[in-house]
Amino acid sequence: QVQLIESGGGLVQAGDSLRLSCAASGMIVRMYAMAWFRQAPGKERELVASIRWTINDRYYADSVKGRFTISRDNAKKMGYLQMDSLKPEDTAVYYCAAQGIGASDYNNWGQGTQVTVSP
Repeated sequence: QVQLIESGGGLVQAGDSLRLSCAASGMIVRMYAMAWFRQAPGKERELVASIRWTINDRYYADSVKGRFTISRDNAKKMGYLQMDSLKPEDTAVYYCAAQGIGASDYNNWGQGTQVTVSP
């Protein structure tokens, strides 16, 4: 199991930037990928971005391409989501998630951090 703790959320204005951080602990050696999901009120949870833990293979949802950047620091056991040009529709609870080697889906989750973007 991998334990994940997010930080960095907050209230910002449209056009501003935020950087979310995800601290990982536990069975890091068994981690295959890390991702950021978000869930807005009344909406389903959606995958925002993902990155493989050992190679630089990244995925971005169309809604955030060109504005968000996912990265990781293996030595520090940290994941990051740099969010630029934020829009009100980016308002959501953001979750860090990890997929273990051999797992079919993301099976480790953080507690979430709120991001609110005002117009």
